[in-house]
Amino acid sequence: MSKLTEIINQSEGRRLEFKVSLPSKSDLAKSIIAFANDAGGEFYLGIQDNPHEVIGLEEESLIALEEKISNIIHDQCTPVILPGIMFLNYEGKHILVVKIHKGNTPPYYLRSKGIENGTYIRVGSTNRQASPEIIAELERQKHNISFDSELVYRKTADEIDLQSFRELFLEKAGEKLTKPVLSKLDLYKTEQGKELPTNAMILLSDDELRKQIFPYAKIECARFKGTVPGNFIDQKTIDVNVGLQAELAYQFVQRHISQGTTDCTGVYRNDRWEFPVIAIREVIRNAVIHRDYSLSGKDIKIAIFDDKIEITSPGKLMPSVDFSDMESGQSDIRNKALAPVFKKLGIIEQWGNGLRIIAEELQPYPEIAFSWNEPGIAFRVIFANKNYEQQHELQQGFEKVLIVIGTKLGLSRDQVGTKLGPSWDQVISLLDLCREPQSVQSLMGLVHWTNRTKFRNKYINLFLIMEYIQMTVPSKPNSSKQKYIITEKGNKFLKFIKGEK
Repeated sequence: MSKLTEIINQSEGRRLEFKVSLPSKSDLAKSIIAFANDAGGEFYLGIQDNPHEVIGLEEESLIALEEKISNIIHDQCTPVILPGIMFLNYEGKHILVVKIHKGNTPPYYLRSKGIENGTYIRVGSTNRQASPEIIAELERQKHNISFDSELVYRKTADEIDLQSFRELFLEKAGEKLTKPVLSKLDLYKTEQGKELPTNAMILLSDDELRKQIFPYAKIECARFKGTVPGNFIDQKTIDVNVGLQAELAYQFVQRHISQGTTDCTGVYRNDRWEFPVIAIREVIRNAVIHRDYSLSGKDIKIAIFDDKIEITSPGKLMPSVDFSDMESGQSDIRNKALAPVFKKLGIIEQWGNGLRIIAEELQPYPEIAFSWNEPGIAFRVIFANKNYEQQHELQQGFEKVLIVIGTKLGLSRDQVGTKLGPSWDQVISLLDLCREPQSVQSLMGLVHWTNRTKFRNKYINLFLIMEYIQMTVPSKPNSSKQKYIITEKGNKFLKFIKGEK
């Protein structure tokens, strides 16, 4: 497949727009400006987006269109934007492409409307008028200044409460947070004889100024019941200095996802989380490190559902970072003052290595679909269990069988869960161990049971009835040499619930 075919088959997005014919001067200029203010992009003329179809342009109109587009960009847009315009032939149909690079002197805006009302940015496949906060960020980009390095004038650096950060820095970096260290990290600067803190210092502090200036610099964590937002099982607001936030959020996630078993060596088991926790930890770290702290009223959100985990961070994906090419080392720093601090704390392990870590950690999880999107001025990463629906139906069926078996054993419906039914993780662990013949003692040891009779009733008899395991000495059920091994049916069941092929 040619590169052009690949592009044509894509949907419109942050860096791509299709039009059948030339739009109005204003609409074209808005798209060009939005591309220049963002990550750059390509504008294809002669292609219908929905439904996707190459319509083509009249060959004799191409030169006139090129001149008209050049004039519109020159007359409508400021500062100067230099487009790359080319003609392509796709299966006998003519296409005009306008290529715009990310601009070096933003903000770009409509000359007729001025900066405040004429600045546009790209949000998904649409052009949005930029807010004052976004315009200020574009101005900072032009001067290569990051928001976290800007000064705060309400207090001097010596007046900022850094106690918990000092303790964290000593623990993780192995050195005291002295005045020279603070200076080397650019956490304060001297202006007109005063040593003033940067936004980064405030974000790393326990000072009252952090909540006054950055009340939104926190993480909202929630575990929902089901697959959509609604009923909370648990929730937590992490509103501490930003150096501590990622670890606390990661701990919340770990509390709310299950840990099963991949395989066993003798009586020793190898645990496996239901989601790739190292990849999730990396995404949480990236959310804290790369979020846009200049956006007011927006916090990081971590939502855990039965079937997925969503992590949403304020601010768009940095222009040079491409999540579709995760194997390559990519690094683009938004928070230039905080980044070296996070490196010292070990939150950043190696520059440009984050996406590669995520990609590597996803490999043993074929059942997890990794995706991302940009809802408004935010970036969201999703880890979704592709097998959830089937697993959910299977578990419901499993629970119905437990109720039937429990009734036959004289247990009430309420007693089944506590007296008979093993947990989902226990089912996986025990069946995994039974890949090789196992005695009752070894199986009991895996789930820490000591009562042999109760263990047989709750586990062994259940698995035998469901034909997930079988006896190695079926003619003598009570033989001292009796062991249990997984059946073909049990093996298929185990592979399915673990997402194995």
